[in-house]
Amino acid sequence: MKESIILLGANGQIGTELAFALRKKFGHENVVTSDIREPKQLGENEQFELINVLDKNALKALFEKHQITQVYLLAAMLSATGEQYPQKAWDLNMNGLLNVLDLAVELGIKKIFWPSSIAVFGPHSPKVDTPQYCIMDPNSIYGISKLAGERLCEYYHHKYGLDIRSIRYPGIISWKTEPGGGTTDYAVHIFFEALRSGNYESFLSASTELPMLYMEDAVRGTIELMDAPSENIRVRSSYNLAGMSFNPEQIGNEIKKIVPNFVLSYKENDPRQAIADSWPSSINDEHAQNDWNWKPKFDLQAMTKDMIENLKNNA
Repeated sequence: MKESIILLGANGQIGTELAFALRKKFGHENVVTSDIREPKQLGENEQFELINVLDKNALKALFEKHQITQVYLLAAMLSATGEQYPQKAWDLNMNGLLNVLDLAVELGIKKIFWPSSIAVFGPHSPKVDTPQYCIMDPNSIYGISKLAGERLCEYYHHKYGLDIRSIRYPGIISWKTEPGGGTTDYAVHIFFEALRSGNYESFLSASTELPMLYMEDAVRGTIELMDAPSENIRVRSSYNLAGMSFNPEQIGNEIKKIVPNFVLSYKENDPRQAIADSWPSSINDEHAQNDWNWKPKFDLQAMTKDMIENLKNNA
């Protein structure tokens, strides 16, 4: 049976690149991208639909129109933006997910991908080598909504047999799209500014170490998870996924090896610091390694080199 795939929230950082990979794998005719705004550019034969995931009736009509078999739900409000609009963040992150889960059960949709985040961990979670199962007490509305979403995903799997899969993304680094309101976004912004102006003011302190993943690894990991046989997927909440961990000073030093005149400074008392302080500094992803053979390709050095090369070539 041929797949018919929809990617909701396709204009964001991950959505843009995941859409490209899905079209390459399944063909343009079998992948529909969607968002609340038109994309900046749409290639020939690429299908796009305007949709708000909070409009359940419109969502149902769209799923039926394209006879959808797989849904990738990326529409969400991220951590830093969510703190400014907590009610809107909860509404979008929770009710968008519930709409998709209910419609998947009703329409017999085969597979769902929904991303969680390291924001599900909190001040009392182990900071180093954070395990798959531990205390989780998130203190941002984004993290609270993602933890609630994980519980819903597991519930719908056990109650309705829904094949829903998830990854707790760490910070995602990409050269193709500028940052979009997340606490880990400094690690993207720093590259754009290093080449644009030669200096960057980090909103996180020099020693704030956070887990990160290069976009190429994030997209590959997502597709590998979705390709794995259902019986191999033993975590039905969301998988820990690790790539590399570093702090602003370490990434600044790597950039200086290629851009010697780069100047990194630090901002005092940014509200994003408190969010970052509650998150893990490194992640244990042995469940993903064991269940579907996850392995990242990029470390800090390789990622820095690739980012700068691509930003220079595509400026």
